[in-house]
Amino acid sequence: MAELRVLESRISHLSDRCAALRAETHDDDYLQNASSILEKLRNYSPQAGESSSVAKLLQDYTQVILDITFYEENRLVDQEFPEDTSPFKIQQLLQDLTEPEVLAGRLAPNQEVQCVLGLELLECLYWRRGALLYMYCHTLHQRKQWIKQNKATFLKCVQEGVRYLMKMLQVRSSVKLNDGVVFHDSTTANFLSEGIFSDTHLLTMMYIGEMCFWAVKYEDGGADGAEQKEDRLHFRDIGAQILNKYVLACEGPLQGQGWNTENAKEILSILQ
Repeated sequence: MAELRVLESRISHLSDRCAALRAETHDDDYLQNASSILEKLRNYSPQAGESSSVAKLLQDYTQVILDITFYEENRLVDQEFPEDTSPFKIQQLLQDLTEPEVLAGRLAPNQEVQCVLGLELLECLYWRRGALLYMYCHTLHQRKQWIKQNKATFLKCVQEGVRYLMKMLQVRSSVKLNDGVVFHDSTTANFLSEGIFSDTHLLTMMYIGEMCFWAVKYEDGGADGAEQKEDRLHFRDIGAQILNKYVLACEGPLQGQGWNTENAKEILSILQ
């Protein structure tokens, strides 16, 4: 199968990449885990291509991608996103984190991607892409001169980041309270009905709110083409809706659990 041969080639490439990274750093848990999984993947037989086997192969491959890119992302953050190399490296990382979805669609065309990779891995792929762009935009936001000269690039990164984070929140369908599901805890029921399944979902909401604020701040309705404007997200509406949910959760059921709402309220006062 051609797709499996492509995957074999990618596994070989990732093995070389992981080995190179391990050679230039002290023992890193994520790289060590990736190396262990890659060793198993190299012994995988493409002839054993039944659907369950392919799903497990793709899940292991996805974990390798997540581990290697996590190390590389952290290095970018530690270096405060060097202006000369960051754009290329970020695009490479985004492509890496998109690849598992593409391969799942090719290797298991009759199944939904979330059924092949699993909800947690698919959520993580969206989260990691969105969080990477959030961290990048957070750094760029502090470089005022750069923003003046590269506003369109900045807004494109913001929009792409918001899209990924919104997709992360949509991976698990919000539980409908009238779906015949019995809840013994009304707080849990309300969280699930709003699509809040973990601390990461709450953090995602705050990231979306901040990025929408940056977009509103720097958008000036200037010389962008009509086509670009039509495709642009309604940042003000999205940010206000998401942050209202965030504040209600943090000041309601999660009050006293360490979630701060001051920044969210300040942003809301501007967006609304």
